[in-house]
Parts: sequence; C-alpha cells; structure tokens
Amino acid sequence: MAKVFFLLGGNQSDRNGILTQSIAMIDREIGKVCSESSIYETDAWGFDCNDKFLNKVVVINTDFTPHEVLSKAQAIENRLGRIRKKDARYSSRTIDIDILFYDNEIINTKDLQIPHPRIQERNFALIPLLELDRNYLHPTLKKSIEQLLTECKDSLDVRKIA
Repeated sequence: MAKVFFLLGGNQSDRNGILTQSIAMIDREIGKVCSESSIYETDAWGFDCNDKFLNKVVVINTDFTPHEVLSKAQAIENRLGRIRKKDARYSSRTIDIDILFYDNEIINTKDLQIPHPRIQERNFALIPLLELDRNYLHPTLKKSIEQLLTECKDSLDVRKIA
C-alpha cells in the first residue's frame, strides 16, 4: 500500500464545499484518507486573479499505481467542474488535485512528475505539508519539509482559516 500526499486547491464556486466533496471522492475512489491539514487561504500563485484560493493537503493510502492515481484524480477534477485551459498554465479553477508525493518514488514522465516539481517554490503547499509531516524527506532534494519552507522564497501570504 502506497502513501500519497495530495494538494487540493480551488478558487471558484463553493470553494469549501468542493474541497469537502473532493476529499470524500478521493476517499471512495482512490484510497483511504489518513490525515488532512487545516484549510489555508491564499492569493493566486503564478497569475493575476482577485479570487482567493482555498488549499489543503490530504494523505491517503492506496493500492493504485501512480498513473492510476493521476487518472482517478483528474476524473474527480472533471466531475467537480474543472476546466483546463490549453493556452494558460495557471488559471482559476473549481478544484486542482496535485500529487505531491507517492511514497518515496521518483517519476518523470510526459504526463506525471513525482515529487511535484514546484513544491519547494510554494508556501501554499509547504505550510499545510509542514502541519502534517514536518520531517518528511523530499526524495530528490533530500531536505525535510521544514527545511524547504525555511529556504522557500515565496512571499505569498498563506492564512490558516480552518
């Protein structure tokens, strides 16, 4: 059984309701949710937008392969109204489900990169990760979440709301 860390986030529609729905769907369809961080509110990262994001990290145990987890997560995103814009790397969305870590595996394929390649650049990922496992060692950078957060140059305000 694999341990998977997901980062969930969205800034459209009923943000809290969609987070709750996505966690229930992940638990039913991908693997048992073991732990959840608090919910954090942030400005958009990587693009300009007035609508704030809600973000949260959840940890699950699963028997599915990394590519199966990706496929199932994207299906959940689609069912919850996620629309991918081909011309924009970052944009507003109802929900985004990113695989941050899958055990200690390192995967670098066209459609899947694990660990997520920008964890160390994003306070909105590191702060909820820190809440769940500050000593977790990034498999490629060989640094703890706490070390990554200390070194992160992201100035985006991450505010705990629940």
